[in-house]
Amino acid sequence: MRSVFFDPGQMTARLALEAPLETPDGQGGVTVSFTEVASFWARIEPVSELREEQAGADVVTLTHRIWLRFREDIKPGMRLRKGTRVFAIHAWRDPDERGNYLVCLCEEESR
Repeated sequence: MRSVFFDPGQMTARLALEAPLETPDGQGGVTVSFTEVASFWARIEPVSELREEQAGADVVTLTHRIWLRFREDIKPGMRLRKGTRVFAIHAWRDPDERGNYLVCLCEEESR
């Protein structure tokens, strides 16, 4: 596989990696909160914008490609945070399978 050229100087966004933490709610369910696992520099690339109408309101879905240094602890359900912006991680891959970088495919959650 070809080596991917990526300039690490483009990693200008400081992000927090957050993992879900489930707490029993006392009624058989759970309350999900998030706890910070790590903090690092990354590059956020906007990918697409999808506008649709749901129940008479405009809903916008923004997707992003987020580059970060390779890590092995990414799991389903985790998310990335930049201040008040939250990015749900849907998939991730090592672009050249050399263990240098990860590219996370994320959807920005609306607040």
